Amino acid sequence: MDTKPEALLGDLILEQTADAVIYSNSDGVIERWNAAAAAMFGYGADEALGQSLDLIIPERLRAAHWRGFEVAMSSGKTRLHGRPTLTRAGHKTGRKLYVEMSFAVVVDAAGRTLGSVAVARDVTERIDRERAAAHGS
Repeated sequence: MDTKPEALLGDLILEQTADAVIYSNSDGVIERWNAAAAAMFGYGADEALGQSLDLIIPERLRAAHWRGFEVAMSSGKTRLHGRPTLTRAGHKTGRKLYVEMSFAVVVDAAGRTLGSVAVARDVTERIDRERAAAHGS
């Protein structure tokens, strides 16, 4: 095996991280999809890799997402500077999720933008509980 131990360790860390980790290239095509992403969104890596991020972005949010994505890819910076944000996402079954996500632009040593990485956590149950409590249910 010609893989450096550090690279192998990085792959193991990514795959075993409890939060979903999704990397897309600068065209928005999914190139990394860990086990937590598969569990959260219902798509196995074999189904997600090579697909557009539209796979998990609800249709009504796509235009805004792609506007922000294009700005991030051209500027090398995200609007939220790594701060998590609450958003909606779609599961393979069609169920809508509330997801807390943080984003980062990935750049190489020369400063070229390569893509974007998102770290996501499903907070649907928490949001549902908060909404029920707010409505006295």
